[in-house]
Amino acid sequence: MKKSTLLVWMHVFLIVVVIASVWLIAGNDVEKAAVEKPYVLSMTASVDIPDEMTFAGEKIVFDRYDLRERMDRELNSFTYFHSTTLLLFKRANRIFPIIEPILKREGIPDDMKYLAVIESSLDHRATSPARAVGLWQFIASTAKLNGLEVSSEVDERYHIEKSTEAACRYLSNARREYGSWTAAALSYNGGRARIANELRNQQVENALDMWLVDETMRYYFRMLAIKLVFENPRRYGFVIRPHQLYKPMEFKEVRISGQIPDLVAFARENGITYAQLKDFNSWLRSDKLTNKTGKTYTLLIPTRESLYYKKGEKIKVHDKRWVTE
Repeated sequence: MKKSTLLVWMHVFLIVVVIASVWLIAGNDVEKAAVEKPYVLSMTASVDIPDEMTFAGEKIVFDRYDLRERMDRELNSFTYFHSTTLLLFKRANRIFPIIEPILKREGIPDDMKYLAVIESSLDHRATSPARAVGLWQFIASTAKLNGLEVSSEVDERYHIEKSTEAACRYLSNARREYGSWTAAALSYNGGRARIANELRNQQVENALDMWLVDETMRYYFRMLAIKLVFENPRRYGFVIRPHQLYKPMEFKEVRISGQIPDLVAFARENGITYAQLKDFNSWLRSDKLTNKTGKTYTLLIPTRESLYYKKGEKIKVHDKRWVTE
C-alpha cells in the first residue's frame, strides 16, 4: 500500500472516532437532561399525573386505572396543544375578573370558572354545532329556564355577566339535586335528567363511576387538567410575559329603556364603530333594538384608552402565577 493511501485511511479512521465520541457524549447529555428536566418540551416528555387533587372542594385520587388514564389523556393534551392553551391564558386575564366575583357572590366554587374554559374556550361569542352559544354554552331552552332573554334582537346567552348568573343558578340547583359538584358539572354537559337516570340505573353513588358517552366522561377531567395547568404554567412548559396577556377593558355604561332604531348611528354617536359595539355587547343580535316592553338594558361603551395597546404599557395581570416577569 502506498504511503499516501495509508495516510488517507488514517484520516478517515480519526474522523470516524471523533464523530463516534461526540455522538456518545451528546447521547449521555440528552439522557441526563431527561432525568434532570422532565418537562423539556422539545423532548415531548409525558407529564406526571399527581397522586390526588381537589376540585370544587372535592378530592379525587388518581390511583385507579381509569381515573389515572383519563387524567393522563387530558393533561398531556393541554400541555402540548400549545396555541390553544396559550390563548386560554390570554383570554382568562380579561374574563376571569368578570366572572369570579359573580361565582363568589352566588356561592359557587371558584373552580367552576374552568367549566367556562372547557365550554367555550372563554369566547363569549362562541357557537356550537348543537346551537349552544356564549361563554357558558347554553341552548335556548335551558337559557330561558334559567332567566335569560332569548329573542331575535336580544340573546343574553352572549351576555357575560348575565349568562354567568344563569350558569350559577343551574349549577346550584344541580348541586342540590345530586349532592356533589362533580355530578353537577357532569350534568352541565350530559343533562340533569341523564345524570340522574344513570346514577340510578348503574347503581353508583360517585358520578365518576358511571359509564357515559365519551364527551361527558372526558368533560370533568378536562376541567381538572386545565386547573393544574393554570395553577402552574411553567411546570407544563408555558412561559408568558405580562404584556402578552389580553388587557382587561374599561367601559362607560349607557342605560337604555327605549328604542335604538339604528345601532350603527348609536355606535358612531358614542365614538366607536358598529363592530366594536357588537363585540362588547354581543347579546345585541340585530342592527336595532326595538325594546317594545320598555326593559332597561345596559350597553358597554369601551373607553378610547382600552381600545389600543400602547408600547411599554403595563398590562394588569389577574393571576401572578400565569406570568414570568
